[in-house]
Amino acid sequence: MQHKTLIKVRGYHLDIYQHVNNARYLEFLEEARWGYLEDSGDIDWFAKHNLAWVIVNININYRVAATMGDTLEVLTRFSKVGGKSAVVTQEVRIAGKDAVAADAQVTFVCLDQQTGKAVAIEGELKARLEQHIADA
Repeated sequence: MQHKTLIKVRGYHLDIYQHVNNARYLEFLEEARWGYLEDSGDIDWFAKHNLAWVIVNININYRVAATMGDTLEVLTRFSKVGGKSAVVTQEVRIAGKDAVAADAQVTFVCLDQQTGKAVAIEGELKARLEQHIADA
C-alpha cells in the first residue's frame, strides 16, 4: 500500500533562504509514517504485541526547494522486509509542480518494549510487514 500525507508549507518551516529547512523534511517524513501506521491499523497491532518501530538509519536526498504556500504530498510505502530490519521508502512531491523535493530510505527495527532489544522479523510480525509490500 502506498500512503499519501498532505502537508502545507508554513512560514515557520522556512530557513533564512526562504525555502523549507532541511531538518523539517525529517519531521514531514515522520508525520507521514505516523499517518501510514494509523491508517493501516499498525499502531494498535504493534501496541498489542508490545513492539515499537525504532529508526536506525535515514538516507535522504534533497532535490528541489519547497517554499511557503506549497502543498507537499508525502508518499510512503514499504520497500523491503528483511530478517532484522525493514525499509520504508518516502518521496516528498510538490503538488501541482511535478517536482520531487526530497526522497528517503528509512530503515527501522522492531523493538520489544519489555526487553528494549530488537527482535527478529519472523512469523506473524514478518507476515504483518510483508502484507504492506504485497498491497503496493
